[in-house]
Formats: sequence, structure tokens, C-alpha cells
Amino acid sequence: MIQFFSWLLLLCCTTGFAQKQKVWLDADTGNETDDVYAIVRLLAEPSIDVVGLSSAHFNNADLIAFDKWNQYLTKGIKTVAISQHLNEEILRAMHKESIPHPLGADRQIGRAWGGNEPRPSDVTTKLIRTVKMLKQGETLDVICLGALTNIASAILLDSSILPQIRWFALGAKYYSQTNAWSKNEFNIRNDLNAFDYLLDNPKVDLTLMPIDAALPFRFARDTIYQRIDDKVLTQRLLKQRWQETNPQDNVRTLWDLALVEAYLRPQNATVVEVSTPPENTKRLIKTYRKLDVKALSDDFWRVVRQLGN
Repeated sequence: MIQFFSWLLLLCCTTGFAQKQKVWLDADTGNETDDVYAIVRLLAEPSIDVVGLSSAHFNNADLIAFDKWNQYLTKGIKTVAISQHLNEEILRAMHKESIPHPLGADRQIGRAWGGNEPRPSDVTTKLIRTVKMLKQGETLDVICLGALTNIASAILLDSSILPQIRWFALGAKYYSQTNAWSKNEFNIRNDLNAFDYLLDNPKVDLTLMPIDAALPFRFARDTIYQRIDDKVLTQRLLKQRWQETNPQDNVRTLWDLALVEAYLRPQNATVVEVSTPPENTKRLIKTYRKLDVKALSDDFWRVVRQLGN
């Protein structure tokens, strides 16, 4: 009997102290197709606790040079507002409006020629507050799907949050055969200042998915359309996003979904440490190098089938 109660006490204690990993997702949701897929996938994961979904801008030179960006007219465009609107739409569809969903910065940190002046926003305020509320020994995993403005700004405003945050981001290119980097990539170009700041700060725990690692994570449009159940609102949002944004594409790499899936299923992704670019502070950062595309894709479809059940 004593042994039984000892076992019961141990079980209760273990259950009581076992907590889900807290995760914050920062997304330039309005940019293209893949963010919506990544957000839905993360919100549907029962093993984690999503404590924030924030909006990021996707400002780029094409907004000045062209009349449209995907389906959006560029005249008077406010990219972070588009991301915010979509974030709220997804949360409503999944009945998760209680998750904090603050509005992010509307432009990069610093200026066009450089600089580290932060962009305070509702995101920085609530992200810093969330970290400050963590218990001793807890960490917050922040997944960044777009420009790193909100994340860099939060650190610049309060660097004391660094010990309790791990950052996961998508961007840049890495050539393993020559150990060379290229920053000529959409997310990084949208806030190069923020990327350089994070690389230069040795206290930033950064795991990066270069886009060459995500490239094989490709989905066929017709497969998406056939496998989506239009009667389920959350599933319908996935199909609708492809139809609205990239209807002409038979196949697309779902970059952001690749990062989220690799984060959630680390056993299906290879991570190695590599040196930062030579122009940055010399240190090692973690990078995704190879994905088990089939396993991660199967996992995505397994979760999608359960949406709405």
C-alpha cells in the first residue's frame, strides 16, 4: 500500500510539473501562400502552448516599382495590417481568439543605410511581458516566418529577455560545399539590419532554416485542392489562400510550413552548427540542413485531416 501511494504521489508530481513548451509565432502572413499553412499547422499542435501570434511587415522594393504585389494593390499598402487581418481570421476560424495577437512594426529597424534603432510596437511590448512572466527554468521558443524586425526590436528594447528565448527563423542561403552565405533572400532583404544584429549578438540562441534547406518541401496545387474538405472552414482557408495568391502555380515550396514542421518534428530534420558569415561576429549558429520531406509532409496531412473533427 505504501508503495502504491508513493507511486501515486510521484505520478501527480510529474503530471503537475510537466508543462508544454511555450511558443510564439511571428509571421508576415499577408506576403504569400505558405504562412497560412504554417500558422494553421502550429495552432493545431496539441504538444505545445502557443502564447502569441504576431504580425510582421513584408515591405520590399516591388511595392514601389509595381502596381500589385500578388493580389494586393500597392498604392497605400500597409503590409503589416494585411498580416494582422489574416492572423485574426485564422484565429477566429480555429476558435483560438484568446491567443494574444499583437500588431507588429510597419518597417525595418534602423534606416536604409544601416543602424540598430528598434521599432517599438504592440508585439515588442507583449513579447517582452510574456518572457518576463516565465518561471525560472522556462524558455520561450519564437518562430519567425518573415522579416526579423519585431524580434530584433524586442531584444534592443530589453536585452534581459535573451537568456529565456530561443529563436527559430527562415531566411538566407547557405552553401555547405564552400561554407559560404548569401543574404540575397526575401526575408533577409526586408530587414537586413535586424538579421545582422541577431548574428552579431553572441547571446542570441538562433536556429536558422536557410531557404535551400526548405526548397524540397514542395506541394502540388491539385493535391491540395483534392485533399481539402471545403466543408471545414480551417481547411478551406488553406485552399482559398492558394487560389487567391498563387493560382497559376502547379507546384510551390511551402517555406514557412517547412520550418514549423521541422520545429515540431525534430526527428525528421537534420541540424548542424555552422559559422556565421565573415562580416558578422564569428560564432556558431544552428542551421537546418536536410529534411525528411515525406515524413514531414505526411505529418502535415495527418493533422489537416483532423481539423474540424
